[in-house]
Amino acid sequence: MSKPQQTIKQAVSYQGIGLHSGEPVNMVFKPAPENTGIVFVRTDIEGHPSVRAHIDNVTNTMRATTLENGEAKVFTVEHVMAAFSAMNIDNCYIEMDSPEPPVGDGSSAVFIGLIEEAGIQEQTAPRHVYKVTRSHAIYDGDRFVVILPYDGYRITFTSINSHPLLGTQHCDFEVSPEYFKEHISAARTIGFMKELEQLQAMGLAKGGNLDNALVYDDEKCLSVPRFDDELVRHKALDVMGDLFLLGPIEGHVIALKSSHELNSRLARSIMEEIRETQP
Repeated sequence: MSKPQQTIKQAVSYQGIGLHSGEPVNMVFKPAPENTGIVFVRTDIEGHPSVRAHIDNVTNTMRATTLENGEAKVFTVEHVMAAFSAMNIDNCYIEMDSPEPPVGDGSSAVFIGLIEEAGIQEQTAPRHVYKVTRSHAIYDGDRFVVILPYDGYRITFTSINSHPLLGTQHCDFEVSPEYFKEHISAARTIGFMKELEQLQAMGLAKGGNLDNALVYDDEKCLSVPRFDDELVRHKALDVMGDLFLLGPIEGHVIALKSSHELNSRLARSIMEEIRETQP
């Protein structure tokens, strides 16, 4: 028997700055009707244009995932989307007066907290969970991400980094609200000092600091790690956020050194399957 769709019980707000833009932003989660999906609303633009969090609306995957529909553009949505994925929230309006959600502490933890503060409301319509029926694989040199048919939703991720304190990290878990909250949600974005100047010259990472990112120089970690393998946990978080642009799915995701670009390409491949199999 299918489970019902879910939204939040009441509006909840949060203020902060964007990770890449460094711009201040006021964000409000609001309940949404059945079959709405996750919709970002730009309240700072006349007419409050909106963009649905869907793979068809992804226009850029450099360092973060960008959604665009006409004037409505938002970027770095993956940490918010991972929280909605983990907590099984199908429908929600996200109002923002800036193009980027607040970075919070660089993880999904603040967004999990907002969902719990708002409360979860069951709705009447059934949840549309797509069960992947065939394998999909995206390769790029020594990196890849695949999904296999599976009874449930499972993430297996391996990260390999040449930094002496990072090396090879691995995680494997069945996705559930409880596991995500305890083991994945607090893992932060990683950054390297040698990349920082380059990123900022590109207009990125303007809101990053040693608390909302896990920052390394050539030899040591300048931040205080939350987990010994925080990098791979955050990579798994990113995969969940990027794939929730399909809505809820079932399958076993296996990734090696994947990125937003590869995650997005996998989502597009799965979307093709969905369109082939559903009227």
